[in-house]
Amino acid sequence: MKNLAIAGGSPVRTAAFTGRRTMGEEEKRAVCEVMDSDNLSAFFGSPGDQWLGGPRVKEFERKWAERYGFKHAISVNSWTTGLMTAVGAVGIGPGDEVIVSPYTMSASATAILFYGGIPVFADVDPNTFNISAETIAARITPRTRAIMVVHIFGQAADMDPILEIARKHNLKVIEDAAQAPGVHYKGRPVGAIGDVGGFSLNYHKHIHTGEGGVLVTNDDKTALRCQLIRNHAENLAETYGMDDLTNMIGSNYRLTELQAAIGSVQLDRLGGYLEHRNRLAQHLSAKLAKIPGLTPPHITEGSEHAYYVYPIKYDASVTGIPRALFVKAVNAELPTPQSAEQVGLAPAYVRPLYLAQLYQKKIAIGSKGFPWTVNADVDYNYAKGLCPTAERMHEHEMLMTTLVREPLTEADLDDFVAAIEKVLRHKDELQGLA
Repeated sequence: MKNLAIAGGSPVRTAAFTGRRTMGEEEKRAVCEVMDSDNLSAFFGSPGDQWLGGPRVKEFERKWAERYGFKHAISVNSWTTGLMTAVGAVGIGPGDEVIVSPYTMSASATAILFYGGIPVFADVDPNTFNISAETIAARITPRTRAIMVVHIFGQAADMDPILEIARKHNLKVIEDAAQAPGVHYKGRPVGAIGDVGGFSLNYHKHIHTGEGGVLVTNDDKTALRCQLIRNHAENLAETYGMDDLTNMIGSNYRLTELQAAIGSVQLDRLGGYLEHRNRLAQHLSAKLAKIPGLTPPHITEGSEHAYYVYPIKYDASVTGIPRALFVKAVNAELPTPQSAEQVGLAPAYVRPLYLAQLYQKKIAIGSKGFPWTVNADVDYNYAKGLCPTAERMHEHEMLMTTLVREPLTEADLDDFVAAIEKVLRHKDELQGLA
């Protein structure tokens, strides 16, 4: 008789993991109030009070800034456009190099390309999966103009050494904190430790308004440049005294009153979400630390973690089970997921960005190789092997679970651990399976 579910045995658990419910009565009331006002978006692309949006947008921005101690918060209609705005605001232009992680969502790098900048990929730390001062230093050239730090999976990167390098080389620092709202580094909220940064309000983030984002900065000029780019800068730069016209061609990156109303309600819950996820993470880490071959997240001293997902390092040489088969066997012990947030275990994260055709062929804007052709004397190498740690994580070592979240409990995670332990205990039954 077989024990493992993948081999025909009974699973550890059949009851579905409770899905994450994000919309409630408060959101409904807030949306209805906006609907009753008949004012779904109050932005004008011309000078005046409504250039900065309607009352809900302004309230949401004020609330976010005050909650975490930022001088400015600027809402946008997605974090992708937020990143584009940030890159434009710090003055990136054709041929300027921006150092960025390869182990992140594609928009972190394509936002650089949007202004003709050139992404230069720095490898990640094998414990935090963030880029570090050491990996950044190896990529700096005379053409480097900025560093984009991604607080991946929700853990704050080690910012002080990065800021030191930035000051030494006169570089701007952009923080992609899409997955890390409410997270602090040595008492400072991430997002505006550098020059500018921000957060995602995409539907699977901690706070979500369907789509959306929030830029944050403590610099008045940078804030104004972000506001201009968000809302047709070409019509307003002169009005607002913008002498530096670099990247002062704007667009419509504006959040609606409906989205701002929802975001304002959900912002009040963020602290509770983070507390809940950290409690579950501590519970899970204590159990996984006892299992050879599995390494729970390493938290850098002074850094906090939002646990957008919970990363696990996997060592097949210790478990004796190939990663793909291990994932398949563990998930067979758990209920079939109905959404991404009910998946027990997933392999890897994203393929290192530079391996995409975009970088391999250097075709991005137009068909003639722009922006790489701006620096025609430089051979930008995006070959496999460029960032060995990121590649090793993707190909062999990274696992992650989305079960460290509200409203799940320690008991739910105990079932998850039981599935892992069962697979390891009966790994002989995996012989011949793929």
